[in-house]
Amino acid sequence: MERANQQQYLDGLQFVRWVRRDRQDHPIEPDAGLDLSSTEKELFELAAAVDHCRACPLGETRRHAVFGAGSASADWLFVGEAPGAEEDRRGLPFVGRAGQLLNAMISALGLERDQTYIANVLKCRPPDNRDPLGEEVRSCEKHLHRQIELLQPRLIIALGRFAAQSLLKSSLPIGKLRGRRHLYEPFGIPLVATYHPAYLLRSPLEKRKAWSDLRLAKTVLS
Repeated sequence: MERANQQQYLDGLQFVRWVRRDRQDHPIEPDAGLDLSSTEKELFELAAAVDHCRACPLGETRRHAVFGAGSASADWLFVGEAPGAEEDRRGLPFVGRAGQLLNAMISALGLERDQTYIANVLKCRPPDNRDPLGEEVRSCEKHLHRQIELLQPRLIIALGRFAAQSLLKSSLPIGKLRGRRHLYEPFGIPLVATYHPAYLLRSPLEKRKAWSDLRLAKTVLS
């Protein structure tokens, strides 16, 4: 993993102290003085693998892989579609205007962003923000599955049509998928679908429905 990418990932996990080992060409490693849990270490190793992934053509066109960010012990996992331009530039998920709205949604739940974990179905930005292709989703799914395996969240929030359809293996529109409890089959984790923050920025009248979905999620979690 490149130095800048490592720092971006660790910033997301709130780990910022790094050291370079003796050899100039040796990968940068976490400072041995950091008290990292085994989950945090494995997430870092997975992030490094994602950074080098070229399983689909997006690995050649993206600027940064956007692995995910948040608490390794989070109960809440938010999953979006794919990185946008700002996320691709910075290497962190949901950092543009949609990210600001997502922060507000998380705050409305009585949580801080760093108490949750945020990721995407795809770790690389599709050119011109086009919809992800089936081949890209299939290539990247193993990374998301491993993330979920490590994080073991108690609840997944699918943000938007594409994330909901991908996770639930459904072709139903988001209007039919939201408003009820689902199960994320590979892991048996409860899942609630809601509108993507970017959509809510364009359609602010739908925010009431999104808040209803978040209240449902709190009920499911409790």
